[in-house]
Amino acid sequence: MTVERKPTIREAYVEASSFLQGHRVNEAASCAELLLQHLCGWSRSELLLRWQELFPVERLEEWRRLLERKAAGEPVQYIIGEQEFYGLPFTVNPAVLIPRPETELLVEQVVLLGRKLWSDGSARHKRNDVGADHAERAADRKPDMRQAEGELRLQRREPPLVADIGAGSGAIAVTLAVQCPEWRLMSSDISPAALAIARDNARRNGVEGRVAFLEGDLLKPYIEQGLRLDAVVSNPPYIPEADEEGLQPEVRLYEPPSALYGGKDGLELYRRLIAQLAELAAMPSLVGLEVGMGQASAVAQMLSAAAKWDEVQIIPDLAGIDRHVIAVRYNEPEMQTGSVE
Repeated sequence: MTVERKPTIREAYVEASSFLQGHRVNEAASCAELLLQHLCGWSRSELLLRWQELFPVERLEEWRRLLERKAAGEPVQYIIGEQEFYGLPFTVNPAVLIPRPETELLVEQVVLLGRKLWSDGSARHKRNDVGADHAERAADRKPDMRQAEGELRLQRREPPLVADIGAGSGAIAVTLAVQCPEWRLMSSDISPAALAIARDNARRNGVEGRVAFLEGDLLKPYIEQGLRLDAVVSNPPYIPEADEEGLQPEVRLYEPPSALYGGKDGLELYRRLIAQLAELAAMPSLVGLEVGMGQASAVAQMLSAAAKWDEVQIIPDLAGIDRHVIAVRYNEPEMQTGSVE
């Protein structure tokens, strides 16, 4: 793209929008605006206020490179290094999936149901949390009462412990920590690179130390530490491998495959995750999962077979697609076979 005279900010925006549209970029105008904000370091309101100013000539070459990257298909979020989620800024790069608006609805439902479950900010069942830096160790607690058949530990009420499985950028866990400061949050991912970004986003949004990050596969880190979780939330990879060629190039060529594909039918991670629920010290009171198109019924059936719930909800997104499956139990969670030392 060449510019023969000094354009105004508005003229540069119009030319960029036309250039991107000519390269069949989706939402070309929005992309041009975001790239302009990034280049100039301005908010949207400042951009509009300075609409008629001359474009900084010394930055024309940089501007051209940004547009060429976008025209080639690179997601604008990776170019500018940021994506907003639930009104919060999140750093993103090709090591993590770009947070989507649909996942905001999952967070919203978890917040609503969690506040109903723990209206006083505390979990309503006996706790036996072991292993997390921010959790007390069961060995350090004194029993409140004894029974003839053994010791029954009745712990004081504690804030609910909520685990986000598949941290990615940290969007779910960090947002929950901001929205529900009385909750304790943990988040895990198999990718060290993703966890580094998630930790950075926790710092960026003022909840550093409020979210404990673990490296590991699905629920394994929590099982190994004997943690008793009150809620499990996850947006796992769910795209069937056969659908890869049909994805938009922005997704297929740039976003991390490990965060996209869920096996042959897209349900592999759900099967493993739901099976692992039985290995936890106790079944959580709330499980919230994001799913792909056409997967909600199958995932709801898996959850229904895994435990006794008071309700299993299927919630559509704003496009009317069944997008989230949420299982809830309002009474005290059942203990699993065996004990936690």
